[in-house]
Amino acid sequence: MPTALEGITVVDLSHHIAGPYCTKLLADYGAEVIKIERPEGGDPARRMGPFFRDDPHPEKSGLFLHLNTNKKSITLNLKTELGKKIVKDLVREADILVENFSPRVIPALGLDYPVLEQINPRLVMTSISNFGHTGPYRDYKMSEIVAYAMGGVMHATGMPEREPIKLALTVEQFLVGNVAAAATMGAFMGALIHGEGQQLDLSIMEIQVGNQDRAISNLFTYQYSGEPIFRRNREVVRSILPGGVYPTADGYVQFAGFQISWWERICRMIDRPDLIESEYFTKPENFYGNQAVKEEVDAILYEWLFQHTKQEVMEKAQAEGYLTGAINNMEDVFNDPHLAARGWFTEIDHPVTGALKYPGPNFTMSETPWRAGRAPLLGEHNREVYCDRLGYTPEDLVRMREQGVI
Repeated sequence: MPTALEGITVVDLSHHIAGPYCTKLLADYGAEVIKIERPEGGDPARRMGPFFRDDPHPEKSGLFLHLNTNKKSITLNLKTELGKKIVKDLVREADILVENFSPRVIPALGLDYPVLEQINPRLVMTSISNFGHTGPYRDYKMSEIVAYAMGGVMHATGMPEREPIKLALTVEQFLVGNVAAAATMGAFMGALIHGEGQQLDLSIMEIQVGNQDRAISNLFTYQYSGEPIFRRNREVVRSILPGGVYPTADGYVQFAGFQISWWERICRMIDRPDLIESEYFTKPENFYGNQAVKEEVDAILYEWLFQHTKQEVMEKAQAEGYLTGAINNMEDVFNDPHLAARGWFTEIDHPVTGALKYPGPNFTMSETPWRAGRAPLLGEHNREVYCDRLGYTPEDLVRMREQGVI
């Protein structure tokens, strides 16, 4: 069966996380992605861990292997005149170009959109940068934690009596990659319909400010109330229903209970139907906001929880319609029966690491399947791209290596 993006050619000048995740999504759904890497060392993500069996090898970075599935790798020095010419030659027949350099780099190389547009008017050029290509912050440096801090979210995370803290590793970079992929396909569809390409200017800061992880809701709150919240608060007792993190025999679960009608569900979950009609627990002054009564309920609940695994608790709670999830570690996720039943983890072979299980697709389509494929070795497709596509000879490649072009 054909893939959804079969026939689309992408020139990938991106590196690290955000740009490569964008192009990974395009490659996994069928686009031909030609990844251009520096001759010395390639994409810096090749030197970022974790590494397969803790061996810091450029072909064993778990991050790189995940972010670059189904791509073709060529090496090219963009600072050489021949290197710039080769990019232009690739752009001539490409549909999309993705880059995430600082805004000053691409124009300095003579590869900015006004130049490339003259070569290919239908080209969609996706440019990802820290703060966008205009504005007073344009040339500021940024890291993941800086994006999290400046995007208006970090002040809301952490303990109220301590300094703000950041959550979740590089999740913002992956969010940017997702947004970039969606935006790129929107622009590509516009190019198909109208016959004209365009450049997309994606700012990591702006994407973070518009993030659904508290940022956008905080902006709306400020707009309507004038208060610079969200404040960091300790959890308050809203009702005696279990809510939050609770221990089990082998770990923890997350409960989320909302209304008094759910009292029956929790009683059935812990096999205590005798408590359903209890006037003591269900009268409003005890059910809502009463810390002492909540501690009594928790004591009954804990006795039951410590006799069951987190998976058992989740399954029993869900059977009664009570919102509950097991708090899984990576081993739990890797062996989750639901993911196994859907075949989500996918085994992919690699010439250096051998066969490994990789995360599967973000979504599936009934008629145009996602494809599983490995990440490329550094420069693996030099001969295919330079000789078969662009017409260079094997002797040319030797000279280009000697001259530091590839």
